[in-house]
Amino acid sequence: MTISLDNVDRQLLDWLQRDASLSLSDLAERVNLTTTPCWKRLKRLEESGILQKRVALLDPEALGLSFTAFVQIKTSNHSETWYRKFVDVVTPFAEVMECYRMAGEYDYMLKVQVADMAAFDRFYKKLVNSIDGLTNVTSTFAMEPLKYTTALPL
Repeated sequence: MTISLDNVDRQLLDWLQRDASLSLSDLAERVNLTTTPCWKRLKRLEESGILQKRVALLDPEALGLSFTAFVQIKTSNHSETWYRKFVDVVTPFAEVMECYRMAGEYDYMLKVQVADMAAFDRFYKKLVNSIDGLTNVTSTFAMEPLKYTTALPL
Protein backbone atom coordinates (compact mmCIF):
# COMPACT_ATOMS: atom_id res chain seq x y z
CA MET A 1 0.00 0.00 0.00
CA THR A 2 1.46 3.34 -1.05
CA ILE A 3 0.28 6.47 0.67
CA SER A 4 0.72 10.01 -0.49
CA LEU A 5 3.20 12.03 1.57
CA ASP A 6 2.89 15.78 1.81
CA ASN A 7 5.64 18.19 2.87
CA VAL A 8 4.70 17.94 6.57
CA ASP A 9 4.86 14.11 6.46
CA ARG A 10 8.29 14.33 4.85
CA GLN A 11 9.47 16.82 7.47
CA LEU A 12 8.24 14.56 10.28
CA LEU A 13 10.03 11.56 8.79
CA ASP A 14 13.19 13.60 8.25
CA TRP A 15 13.22 14.75 11.89
CA LEU A 16 12.59 11.22 13.14
CA GLN A 17 15.41 9.85 10.99
CA ARG A 18 17.73 12.39 12.59
CA ASP A 19 16.52 11.88 16.17
CA ALA A 20 13.79 9.37 17.03
CA SER A 21 13.93 10.44 20.68
CA LEU A 22 12.24 13.78 19.95
CA SER A 23 9.07 14.19 21.99
CA LEU A 24 5.71 14.60 20.31
CA SER A 25 5.60 18.26 21.33
CA ASP A 26 9.10 18.88 19.90
CA LEU A 27 8.17 17.18 16.63
CA ALA A 28 4.92 19.11 16.38
CA GLU A 29 6.71 22.40 16.97
CA ARG A 30 9.35 21.65 14.33
CA VAL A 31 6.70 20.99 11.66
CA ASN A 32 4.34 23.79 12.80
CA LEU A 33 1.51 21.58 14.06
CA THR A 34 -0.18 21.10 17.38
CA THR A 35 0.37 17.77 19.09
CA THR A 36 -2.94 16.12 18.13
CA PRO A 37 -2.58 16.50 14.34
CA CYS A 38 1.09 15.58 14.64
CA TRP A 39 0.21 12.41 16.59
CA LYS A 40 -2.46 11.50 13.99
CA ARG A 41 0.08 11.84 11.18
CA LEU A 42 2.57 9.67 13.05
CA LYS A 43 -0.10 7.01 13.63
CA ARG A 44 -1.01 7.07 9.92
CA LEU A 45 2.67 6.71 8.97
CA GLU A 46 3.04 3.79 11.39
CA GLU A 47 -0.16 2.07 10.26
CA SER A 48 0.86 2.41 6.60
CA GLY A 49 4.20 0.74 7.35
CA ILE A 50 6.29 3.71 6.26
CA LEU A 51 7.38 4.33 9.84
CA GLN A 52 8.44 0.82 10.82
CA LYS A 53 10.24 1.29 14.13
CA ARG A 54 12.20 3.78 16.21
CA VAL A 55 15.58 2.57 17.36
CA ALA A 56 18.87 3.71 18.88
CA LEU A 57 21.98 3.56 16.71
CA LEU A 58 25.06 2.31 18.53
CA ASP A 59 28.74 2.93 17.81
CA PRO A 60 30.27 -0.43 16.80
CA GLU A 61 33.81 0.73 17.57
CA ALA A 62 32.87 1.83 21.10
CA LEU A 63 31.40 -1.65 21.62
CA GLY A 64 34.49 -3.45 20.31
CA LEU A 65 32.80 -4.45 17.03
CA SER A 66 34.83 -2.45 14.53
CA PHE A 67 35.52 -5.27 12.02
CA THR A 68 33.13 -5.09 9.04
CA ALA A 69 33.04 -7.85 6.45
CA PHE A 70 30.99 -8.20 3.29
CA VAL A 71 30.34 -11.85 2.48
CA GLN A 72 29.31 -12.79 -1.04
CA ILE A 73 27.74 -16.20 -1.51
CA LYS A 74 27.08 -18.39 -4.53
CA THR A 75 24.91 -21.47 -4.50
CA SER A 76 24.02 -24.07 -7.10
CA ASN A 77 20.61 -24.60 -5.51
CA HIS A 78 18.02 -21.95 -6.33
CA SER A 79 14.93 -23.77 -5.11
CA GLU A 80 12.34 -22.16 -2.86
CA THR A 81 13.08 -24.80 -0.21
CA TRP A 82 16.82 -23.98 -0.17
CA TYR A 83 16.10 -20.25 -0.16
CA ARG A 84 13.84 -20.58 2.90
CA LYS A 85 16.42 -22.75 4.66
CA PHE A 86 19.16 -20.20 3.92
CA VAL A 87 17.06 -17.34 5.33
CA ASP A 88 16.16 -19.42 8.39
CA VAL A 89 19.84 -20.21 9.01
CA VAL A 90 21.23 -16.70 8.43
CA THR A 91 18.55 -14.66 10.23
CA PRO A 92 19.45 -15.73 13.80
CA PHE A 93 23.16 -14.87 13.39
CA ALA A 94 23.59 -11.69 15.46
CA GLU A 95 26.74 -10.86 13.47
CA VAL A 96 24.73 -10.47 10.25
CA MET A 97 23.62 -6.86 10.07
CA GLU A 98 22.17 -7.04 6.57
CA CYS A 99 21.39 -9.84 4.13
CA TYR A 100 20.42 -9.44 0.48
CA ARG A 101 19.45 -11.73 -2.39
CA MET A 102 21.42 -10.38 -5.32
CA ALA A 103 21.35 -10.23 -9.10
CA GLY A 104 24.67 -10.67 -10.83
CA GLU A 105 27.70 -12.81 -10.11
CA TYR A 106 26.78 -13.65 -6.50
CA ASP A 107 23.45 -14.89 -5.20
CA TYR A 108 23.54 -13.41 -1.68
CA MET A 109 25.47 -10.76 0.19
CA LEU A 110 25.82 -10.31 3.93
CA LYS A 111 27.16 -7.40 5.94
CA VAL A 112 28.81 -8.84 9.03
CA GLN A 113 29.94 -6.87 12.10
CA VAL A 114 32.34 -8.52 14.56
CA ALA A 115 35.26 -7.66 16.87
CA ASP A 116 38.19 -8.88 14.77
CA MET A 117 39.45 -11.43 12.26
CA ALA A 118 39.31 -14.27 14.80
CA ALA A 119 35.64 -13.48 15.50
CA PHE A 120 34.98 -13.35 11.76
CA ASP A 121 36.66 -16.73 11.30
CA ARG A 122 34.38 -18.23 13.98
CA PHE A 123 31.36 -16.70 12.24
CA TYR A 124 32.53 -17.97 8.84
CA LYS A 125 32.99 -21.54 10.09
CA LYS A 126 29.58 -21.45 11.76
CA LEU A 127 27.97 -20.18 8.55
CA VAL A 128 29.52 -22.63 6.10
CA ASN A 129 28.86 -25.57 8.41
CA SER A 130 25.21 -24.57 8.93
CA ILE A 131 23.95 -24.90 5.36
CA ASP A 132 24.68 -27.19 2.44
CA GLY A 133 24.87 -26.05 -1.17
CA LEU A 134 27.24 -23.10 -0.87
CA THR A 135 29.53 -23.24 -3.90
CA ASN A 136 31.56 -20.07 -3.26
CA VAL A 137 31.85 -17.86 -0.19
CA THR A 138 34.02 -14.78 -0.74
CA SER A 139 34.67 -12.13 1.87
CA THR A 140 35.99 -8.60 1.66
CA PHE A 141 36.83 -6.41 4.63
CA ALA A 142 36.18 -2.72 5.14
CA MET A 143 39.28 -0.68 5.92
CA GLU A 144 37.46 2.49 6.94
CA PRO A 145 33.83 3.60 6.89
CA LEU A 146 33.54 6.71 4.72
CA LYS A 147 29.78 7.17 4.88
CA TYR A 148 27.13 5.48 6.94
CA THR A 149 23.54 6.56 7.26
CA THR A 150 20.19 5.00 7.95
CA ALA A 151 18.35 8.10 6.70
CA LEU A 152 16.47 7.60 3.44
CA PRO A 153 16.42 10.51 0.98
CA LEU A 154 13.03 12.16 1.24
